[in-house]
Amino acid sequence: MQVFNRNVSIRGLTVFGFEIVLISGSMTLAASLHGAFTTTDAPAVMLSKIVLVTALCQLCFYYNDLYDLTVVHSNRELVVRLLQAAGAAAIVLAFAGVMFPTLILDPGTFVTALGVFVVAVLTWRITFNHLARDPHLEERVLIVGTGKTARVLAQQIGTNQDFAYRLVGFVDEREKATYVRHHDILGTANDIDRIVANRHVDRIVVGLSDRRGRLPIEALLRAKMSGVRVEDATTTYERLTGKILIDDLKPSWLIFSDGFRASRLTRFVKRMLDLSFSIILAICTSPLMLLTAIAIKLDSHGPALYSQERVGEDGRVFKIYKFRSMRSDAETGTPVWARDKDDRITRVGRFIRQTRFDELPQLWNVMRGDMSFVGPRPERPFFVEQLAREIPFYLQRHAVRPGLTGWAQVKYQYGSTVEDAMEKLRYDLYYIKHLSVFFDLTIVLDTVKVILFGKGAK
Repeated sequence: MQVFNRNVSIRGLTVFGFEIVLISGSMTLAASLHGAFTTTDAPAVMLSKIVLVTALCQLCFYYNDLYDLTVVHSNRELVVRLLQAAGAAAIVLAFAGVMFPTLILDPGTFVTALGVFVVAVLTWRITFNHLARDPHLEERVLIVGTGKTARVLAQQIGTNQDFAYRLVGFVDEREKATYVRHHDILGTANDIDRIVANRHVDRIVVGLSDRRGRLPIEALLRAKMSGVRVEDATTTYERLTGKILIDDLKPSWLIFSDGFRASRLTRFVKRMLDLSFSIILAICTSPLMLLTAIAIKLDSHGPALYSQERVGEDGRVFKIYKFRSMRSDAETGTPVWARDKDDRITRVGRFIRQTRFDELPQLWNVMRGDMSFVGPRPERPFFVEQLAREIPFYLQRHAVRPGLTGWAQVKYQYGSTVEDAMEKLRYDLYYIKHLSVFFDLTIVLDTVKVILFGKGAK
């Protein structure tokens, strides 16, 4: 669910918003049944407790992927994930009740509320899933073009559940390497008016790789004037996937597209938060860092810390600091990409990489201003030079400070190839385009999920 920019999933927001009402309503009902509003607690105090418990419950829902509509595919899976989330919420609230008894609802009230909102949410989700499959509530999409870009977009439309899009078919412009099924091709550019009328098209997406002299301007203009949405394939792909399609990306799209313009205020607030949290986190984790250093020294020969040159904002080279997770002789000569399940990784190294304890010394880099908490992962100069030659727009990822974590790290698994670097760049450019403090917060929440459940990058 993307709630930090204009590419908002209406379905995701609907589910999230309605469940705020269901969970908080269940809490209020249970509190009333148990007479909580008639005790010494003022109604305002009780309402604040309900808000807190609702937020904790929805956080558990979030960490069980209940707000990722592409993950839950069946009612059985929905029930399992809902019960897991409810169980996790009960455990968290039981622990919180011991630590902060005055801030949380009493056990009897919460158990009653738990039973009510599990039934209510389950009923709501099944009803929503049924309504979401109604073709009358979907946008009918026509793609102009049948090349690689058009096919990639069609695949995303077919698998994405967050947006109510249904692919009507393609307009054939006889591009090279056409692999679209013949019966999905509804006609040529001359037939757009007829297709829009007969197929009740709501949105036209232009997926032509080469538009010079081939773009059906007049037909698209008439469709636009008749109320049909017309947009570029890159824009649609961005909305569906949370990344930017760079394969056929034109510099003009980057120049004229909304975004890529974080204000001075946003950058200042981001820097102040980086500085504050890095100092607080360094103090709180200092015992953990000491234990990690001791474990590394006991496990293998060599220093506990190591430094390495990385490329930062505006291409500036700086030294990054990490706990050593590989053998001290892991690399000699030409730099080599680290791989998932790399045999150079030590036993302790494997654990600290999975938990990201190896990143803790980079808090010093954040304090110095070399890095931010959230941003593209900094790469070594040797690989930057190589990737910049092979991947278009690669150097644009240096428009912001690199980060301890980032959109690419939480959305994509560990990679060690040029193709992996290209996929991560798609996410990095999306992050730079939509950079905001709230977006950073969602990435931090996702990072916790990665650490707890081993999803995303390692």
